[in-house]
Amino acid sequence: MAPDFWDNASEAANINQKIIRLEEELRKVERVEKHMEEAHVMLELLSLNSEDKELGKELKEELAIIKDDLEALEISTLFSEAYDDNNVVMALHAGAGGVDAQDWVEYLYKMYLRWAEKNGYTIFALDYLDGDEAGIKSVTIHIVGPYAYGYLKSEQGVHRLVRISPFDTNKKRHTSFASVEVLPETSDENKIEIRDEDLRIDTYRSGGAGGQHVNKTDSAVRITHLPTGIVVQCQSERSQLNNRSSAMKILRSKLLEKQRQDEEAALRALRGDHKEIGWGSQIRSYVFQPYQMVKDHRTNYESGQVDSVLNGDLDGFIKAYLRKFTGR
Repeated sequence: MAPDFWDNASEAANINQKIIRLEEELRKVERVEKHMEEAHVMLELLSLNSEDKELGKELKEELAIIKDDLEALEISTLFSEAYDDNNVVMALHAGAGGVDAQDWVEYLYKMYLRWAEKNGYTIFALDYLDGDEAGIKSVTIHIVGPYAYGYLKSEQGVHRLVRISPFDTNKKRHTSFASVEVLPETSDENKIEIRDEDLRIDTYRSGGAGGQHVNKTDSAVRITHLPTGIVVQCQSERSQLNNRSSAMKILRSKLLEKQRQDEEAALRALRGDHKEIGWGSQIRSYVFQPYQMVKDHRTNYESGQVDSVLNGDLDGFIKAYLRKFTGR
């Protein structure tokens, strides 16, 4: 290690984090090798005694583990973009559909929390705005863990819900929309210049709920980047200084995203097309009635297990997206 390695603490921390993640990938490969060696031994033993049903059962279990581990390794090879291994910031906004759309945002919010918790990620709610009657108007969450952006970039776009509305006394079927914005957290300070004079910083009292994932504070921060009009806010911390720091991270990510879009508009590498949050723009549909189905319109991957999907079972959709959009 170079003597000046820790001179730039932020860069050193990033490199150290990448080393930890590479070591984890190496452990995954070693785990597969170990299970393959055990399966090979079992096969040899079965060749001597093919009537050993218990050993045959153990071999099937071992092969199932190998299959799952190899699939996980395959998916990790699909992370080819610059920020795939970064943490992620996700912003969910209600679109067309009134109170049903706000209720839909809450469904999606819980879906992503459950997915993150199942996969061992840490979650923070940075900003949270309650709905008028029910649900959530908008919420911004920070998900921390290996390849969080690489996995969740597939969720960028408009999500459509079709169901019998619990808010309609006539029990009619309603269609509601919500948008999901997905941004990699970045510390590329050298790539994005943010001048103090380009910022307007306001403080206000936290007004959202958010349960265990957000704190009620008197030190919420809203930052407006005057040249671009981008507005970010954070209310998750009790300290105004910490809220400002979190808001600046989101702003840096959004400015980096804008820069990449301006420079590589044809590729639309991170965000894809931004459309009106309504008819014809959805990337995925969730149908509760008259039948149950979740279908991704980009990959045609679908599941009839709506409850399971809303409980965080998104891996099939994520893998289908990664395979299609990395040429696999």
